[in-house]
Amino acid sequence: MKLISGTSNRKLAEEIAQHLGTPLLDTNIGRFADQEINVEINESIRGEDVFVIQSTSYPTNDNLMELLVIIDALKRGSAKRITAVIPYYGYARQDRKSAPRTPISAKLVANLISVAGSDRILALDLHAAQIQGFFDIPVDHLFANILFVDDIKNRVGTENTVIVSPDIGGVMRARSVAKWCGVDLAIIDKRRPVAGISEVMNIIGNIKGKDCIIIDDIADSAGTLCNGAKALQEHGAKSIYAYASHGLFSSNAMEKIDNSAIKEIVVTNSISLVNKDYISPRIKYLSVAKILAEGIKRISNESSMSDLFLK
Repeated sequence: MKLISGTSNRKLAEEIAQHLGTPLLDTNIGRFADQEINVEINESIRGEDVFVIQSTSYPTNDNLMELLVIIDALKRGSAKRITAVIPYYGYARQDRKSAPRTPISAKLVANLISVAGSDRILALDLHAAQIQGFFDIPVDHLFANILFVDDIKNRVGTENTVIVSPDIGGVMRARSVAKWCGVDLAIIDKRRPVAGISEVMNIIGNIKGKDCIIIDDIADSAGTLCNGAKALQEHGAKSIYAYASHGLFSSNAMEKIDNSAIKEIVVTNSISLVNKDYISPRIKYLSVAKILAEGIKRISNESSMSDLFLK
């Protein structure tokens, strides 16, 4: 087994390498004067089982192109098998035609990664499960909800708790957490008049006097979480927490969180914050390094992944 890290989240890659007891490959990743990406792998990878760790988060296009160039370098260096480990899969929200003459960018990215030479994908909390079907190569899809359940039980408690899905599309994710926490489920009925803006229409379920925990996959502008928290508060919630697999925190998201009804938001370290002058004290991070390391080990050993999931 060989591990190679892109530049999108070097710290997470180092944690994964530490869990596996395997050093990262000596690699030079830089830019030419015109900002073209240059990759040089300074160790032999001929005949090796290589795992490339790279989130395609902001700057999305640079990190995606870097992943493709690394895969091409490995392929031309005669790696036996190349697995792209993608803690955060960019363009995942464009997984269908939402209007006439719009792209399905999640499928385009899948094609690019496959054509570049990847033999397998290891992903964490894809925005939509059907993205697995966009690939013609095997995809192992892991989830952060196992971390969320442990954290909820140990810190928040389950005595007076209800798990909340921020929309209809997230019900399966929230239901899984509610089941393993042994608590009830509520749903926020919302609509999106335009991309990036959500409006809460109704709350389905009893949340009055309850400690509400919103479970989502992506915290981007934080509009969905903050609007949902406001609606829960207006309907009598005692306290409001939020858990999201991927913390993008674009634009002024952190300021929104600080001015919202959310007491605390918990995200994973699947994404490395870039050029953030301000980080909200309400944000807590959980590491997915151990989960991804275990997935890498099982792929390398050709063993089952089934017991890594909460169903």
